Amino acid sequence: MPQLPKDPVMLLSFTNTQLRDHYSSLTEFCKAYIVDEHIITEKLRSIDYEYDKNENRFI
Repeated sequence: MPQLPKDPVMLLSFTNTQLRDHYSSLTEFCKAYIVDEHIITEKLRSIDYEYDKNENRFI
C-alpha cells in the first residue's frame, strides 16, 4: 500500500483525486488506506478544508 503524502496540500490533491476516481466515500478511502478518518480530516482542516459528503471531496 502506498504511503499517503505527509504535506497537507499534497494530501488534499491526492485524497480528492482518489475520491473522485476510485472511492464513493471518505470512509471507503480510509479503509482502503488503513488510516483513521480523523487523521485526514484534521490534517486537511489545518489548511482550511472540510470534507463535503455530498460532493465526496474536500472543499
